[in-house]
Amino acid sequence: MGFLVGSQNGVRGGGCFRSLIRRKQVDSVHFKPHGHHQLAKELSVPHLTAIGVGSTIGAGIYILVGTVAREHSGPALFISFLVAGIAAALSAFCYAELASRCPSAGSAYHYSYICVGEGVAWLIGWALILEYTIGGSAVARGISPNLALFFGGRDSLPFFLARQHIPGLDVVVDPCAAVLVLVVTGLLCVGIKESILAQAVVTSINVCAMLFIIIAGSYLGFKTGWAGYELPAGYFPFGVDGMLAGSATVFFAYIGFDSVASTAEEVKNPQRDLPLGIGLALSICCCLYMLVSVVIVGLVPYYAMDPDTPISSAFAAYGMQWAAYLVAAGAVMALCSTLMGSILPQVSVGTLLAFTMVAISVLILRYVPPNEVPFPSSLQEIIDSVSLRYSTGSPNVTKEKSGFYAGTSMDSNLPLLGKATAIEYPIIVKQEAQGNFVINEGSRRKIAGWTITATCVGAFLLAYAASDLNLPRLLRFIVCGIGLALLLFGLIVLTCIEQDDERHNFGHSGGFICPFVPLLPIVCFLVNIYLLINLGAATWTRVSVWLIVGVLVYTFYGRTHSSLLDAVYVPATHADEIYRSSGESSA
Repeated sequence: MGFLVGSQNGVRGGGCFRSLIRRKQVDSVHFKPHGHHQLAKELSVPHLTAIGVGSTIGAGIYILVGTVAREHSGPALFISFLVAGIAAALSAFCYAELASRCPSAGSAYHYSYICVGEGVAWLIGWALILEYTIGGSAVARGISPNLALFFGGRDSLPFFLARQHIPGLDVVVDPCAAVLVLVVTGLLCVGIKESILAQAVVTSINVCAMLFIIIAGSYLGFKTGWAGYELPAGYFPFGVDGMLAGSATVFFAYIGFDSVASTAEEVKNPQRDLPLGIGLALSICCCLYMLVSVVIVGLVPYYAMDPDTPISSAFAAYGMQWAAYLVAAGAVMALCSTLMGSILPQVSVGTLLAFTMVAISVLILRYVPPNEVPFPSSLQEIIDSVSLRYSTGSPNVTKEKSGFYAGTSMDSNLPLLGKATAIEYPIIVKQEAQGNFVINEGSRRKIAGWTITATCVGAFLLAYAASDLNLPRLLRFIVCGIGLALLLFGLIVLTCIEQDDERHNFGHSGGFICPFVPLLPIVCFLVNIYLLINLGAATWTRVSVWLIVGVLVYTFYGRTHSSLLDAVYVPATHADEIYRSSGESSA
């Protein structure tokens, strides 16, 4: 019985494309990547919840509230947070399954590398390095105006910490933000347990500040009549589209549970604790975001909100300066905690693009899970011997009847492992005993793969047609109809065909299983794509420049320096035997 033993580097005529789709293996007790160092398992559910809450609450409340309310949502700000929270919750279910099956550092980058391929994983990582850099910078800069309140006002910081404008370059330098980034980075380098302890203390203070804002703000609102809601423009001054654009913007504030997923390798019981930590953190944060939004927008008209210090300024406007100081203290604590969360995921990547790929990864895992396992080229002799044993040990089973591909790396000299050949099978086979028809496994995987692709295309067309109001009416309806038809077709086909049995053996079993597949991942993908499109042309122009640079870096450097460059791929069904053989040879 022959089976695929192929170095992706050794496949003639398709090296560039093959490098884009080569996938790495889930870390297991058998296999750890070369040079991999095991991180200490110190974290439990309370730690994970503290990481998620601390990483999430911060910029979303203390920075985005003022900006998004003034420019997009108006009094409907809490609905923007709700829509973004629903999208994040859908992604959280997908994250929870992947985090429990693949509990290693790397989060969405790691999952994309395992389920989709190296090219997509590279783009995910590259795009979200930019996202986390911008996020960390925005959070760090948000600390300065809140800290300045303790020195007497916005421009009252000591000279060495105050923002400085560089003439000629039109650049503003924030030394306070730079110092805080260095301090937080140093704290994280000390160790995960110490940094999480510090973050837990800061997060506790921050949650108390949030509860104070909700209680005290509600008291002021009922006392004064909620002036922010008594406006002639109503609850949607920028329309529903403005509210949805606000949702796309505040989605940035829901990256906290991705920080939870990034610590998977350091969790004591990842299969149980990761889903609980993700769910608790997201639920707490979504509730706090919405309650604070309702209170603050009701206290101050959206057009009068301070974009830098919206919450403390709201209390100061009612003469509660002592409350403004208390809120400013909570803001500094929250932003420092979020800064930890923004730097901590530099073992991870996250946000909308990553959430989209995580949803796709769940569909791939369920319907077309990777059926090949990469081995280091140093095991080539063992792989060849196992292949030879299969080819000579069963004389009645020929290569044509085995159902496997026969292929090899460039270094193999075994005659069995020649040019890869595919055996054709009919798509539908009649079962004699039952008298009904079933789809054979090879065809089922092809149908599932193409259906997932068609579903993604349909979701994109539907989201684009629903978002772009500048399209001619007829064209918009046509695109919308095509997208909806593809989406419904994909949903029906994926619901009718069986999921792959190998999904039960993929990664670490016994953990959280995402419910309502394929419906939930498809809805998650659709919502995320819709929010991505609503980020606006200017944002996509800037991101596209960064992505083009990333493509060039991967093409001329990353592709040829990949850890999988010389990997040898074998069917997953034979991986355990190769592991045993390698263990016996090293004993």
